[in-house]
Amino acid sequence: MVMLEILTTLGTKLVPYLSEISTAVIACGLVVFGSDINRVMRRVLSGHHFIVRTFAFITINAFGFGFFIVKMSPLLSQWLTKLDRDWLVIALLLWFTLVGIWAQRNRQV
Repeated sequence: MVMLEILTTLGTKLVPYLSEISTAVIACGLVVFGSDINRVMRRVLSGHHFIVRTFAFITINAFGFGFFIVKMSPLLSQWLTKLDRDWLVIALLLWFTLVGIWAQRNRQV
């Protein structure tokens, strides 16, 4: 019961920052999986001219990832707002822990 109260209190304190937290979650996911996305892009564009590859890289990384962050962060924030406060803390801790473990195993850190 004490742990539930602590999680609920912490979750309540996080609610005003859900917009920033959502942006961090989305950006963190893109940082971790961005190398995989770029690897696929390199494979697809390997036979194309330098200018085409450069344009595709800029388009996907600057505009694509930026657009994804801008559009997905509010949606994630709304979804996180609907979670019970104790589950909010658990979900965020689980996400960042799993991303950290994945990054360690894939030598991203």
